[in-house]
Amino acid sequence: MRAPTLRLRGRELTLDSTLVMGVVNASPESFSDAGEFDSFDAQRSLVASLVEAGADIVDIGGQSAITNQPEIDARLEVERVLPIIEWVRSSYPDVIVSVDTYKPPVVDAALSAGAHIINDVSGLLYPEVADMCAASGAGLVVMHTKARPKERMQSESLYDDVTTEVTEFLSEKMREAEGHGVARESLIVDPGPDFAKTPHQTLAILRDIEAVRDLRRPLLLALSRKDFLGAITGKTPRGRGPATDAALAHFAAVPGNIVRVHDVGAAKDVVAVVDALCGRLDIPADYLLPDALRHEPRDG
Repeated sequence: MRAPTLRLRGRELTLDSTLVMGVVNASPESFSDAGEFDSFDAQRSLVASLVEAGADIVDIGGQSAITNQPEIDARLEVERVLPIIEWVRSSYPDVIVSVDTYKPPVVDAALSAGAHIINDVSGLLYPEVADMCAASGAGLVVMHTKARPKERMQSESLYDDVTTEVTEFLSEKMREAEGHGVARESLIVDPGPDFAKTPHQTLAILRDIEAVRDLRRPLLLALSRKDFLGAITGKTPRGRGPATDAALAHFAAVPGNIVRVHDVGAAKDVVAVVDALCGRLDIPADYLLPDALRHEPRDG
C-alpha cells in the first residue's frame, strides 16, 4: 500500500513512517496528568520538552475526555487552549498544531489562531466543524464512537461485529466531511480505542486494524496509557508506559500512522528502531558507536 499523503493548510506530508503527536492537556480533569500542567508556564515547559524530544505534532486539549463529568463551557475551553496555541505557533512555527475539540466555537478560535488539525473525538457531532476545516484547509480527525462526548458507554453486547461497525462508521463520516468540502487528503481516521468500547472490543478492532487502513487515510492511534492496556497489564495510567511502547512498536511496522503519546522521547525511539529493522532507516556501513554512547558516565 502506498504511504498516504496528508494536506494541512498548505503543508503536504507523506507518511512513509510514523509521526509522533505529543499530548498537551490544558485541563485539570485529565485522567492521566491530573492537573499537573494547569498553569500556562507549565504548559509552555511541557510543549518545549515535547518538541525537544522530537514531537512532529502537539495536540492541545482544554477538556478532558474523562467520562461521566459534564462538558465545560466552550468559552472556558477557548480560554484554556488559545494562549498555548498562539505561543506554539509563534515559538515553534514548524511544529504541527492539533487541537482536541469538537465544539464549533473552539474550532473557530483554534483555526483562527493557526491550528493545523482539529482532532474531533465526537465522531463529527457538529457538521459545521467540517465546514470550518474545509474553509481553512485544516486537517480533520474523524474518530469512531457510539457515545456522546463525556458519556461512558460500555457493554459487551454493544456490537455485533465491531470491525465492520467501526469501518462503516468511519467511511460514512469521511463521506460526510467531504460533502462539507474537506479534501480527502486532509482527513485522518481514528478507530477510537476505549471510546464506547470495552477492553475486549478495543483489542478486537486493533487486531483488525488493516480494515481501517483500507480506508487509505493516515491512521491516528491514540493508545497512550489507555484502559485496554490497563486491562492487559493491571497497571494504572502512569504505569502503562512499557505497554504503550509495545503497542506502538506493533503498529509502527506499517507506515502511515500518527501515534498520540505522553512520552514523546520513548515513542521516537520506538519508531526509529522499528524503521531500522523494517529497512526504512539505515546505519552507514562505516559508522562506529562513539565511546560517549557506549558507557554511562561516572558520577562525579
